[in-house]
Amino acid sequence: MLSTPGPRFSPQTPAHPLEGDPCVTAGLSYVKPGEHMPFSYASRPPPGTPWENAAFDRVEVPIRDARGAGSGLRTEGFELWDAPSQVTEFLDAEAVRAAYYPEAAELALAATGASRAFVFDHLLRRRDPARETSTFGRHGADGVAAVNGRIHNDYTEASGQRRLALVLRDADLAAGVQRYGIVNIWRSIRHPVLDTPLGVCDARSVGARDLIVGEVRYPHRNGEIYFLAPSPRHRWWYFSAMSRDEALVFTQYDSQVSGTARFTPHCAFDHPAAPLGHPPRESMEVRCLVVYE
Repeated sequence: MLSTPGPRFSPQTPAHPLEGDPCVTAGLSYVKPGEHMPFSYASRPPPGTPWENAAFDRVEVPIRDARGAGSGLRTEGFELWDAPSQVTEFLDAEAVRAAYYPEAAELALAATGASRAFVFDHLLRRRDPARETSTFGRHGADGVAAVNGRIHNDYTEASGQRRLALVLRDADLAAGVQRYGIVNIWRSIRHPVLDTPLGVCDARSVGARDLIVGEVRYPHRNGEIYFLAPSPRHRWWYFSAMSRDEALVFTQYDSQVSGTARFTPHCAFDHPAAPLGHPPRESMEVRCLVVYE
């Protein structure tokens, strides 16, 4: 837990509305709404069970480069920060928890203006050139997850509410919280990301009917997430060539029901201008609960 933000990080976003270019066109994986709750397995399912039960459409959409265009965590739901890390090897889980978790909590406070931050989870991803990008980001034989090409938001209204008690084990402490949120902090851990950047959907362009409750299934638990149904209203953005000294902060849940971005659907996409032979994307995402007081 961290309660005092430091001065080491700075937002890259200028204070004017999003109007950036250039723009690329790429296929994004939207869910087809059906009769049953959609699910996807993050690791191999039980024998006889499919990896997922929903159908997905690959929809070609314009995705604009947000560098220099301006975005905000409370408005669009995402923001890019200059955030160099003292961690030199992100594959070292002990170093990540000892050194990067405090850095991520400090960044979450600086980005959100919250008073306390609790990092509770992290995940490494590596693009597997042998796999299709538009799948759910299943774990490979090395235990590292692939990039996730299914449009999703990590928390729903219900699972966002449940997360508070899971992180704040003290019931009296949790009961005293008036407002809280969950943010994702995403960064490259090696080379600039040129092949499969992370696309983020402007939270203001997402309607309640677009968010489809689904499950992500792990070996010992299930998590409730939102998939996204297609809509011509959606406005997609990405930050080109993100380096390991930059961090993309985006909102996954906010208990405040109006006046702020609450959900930011996102997914990896194949950049049509990715240079041949460039090292595959390796990234880390950290999830952090922030409390406002």
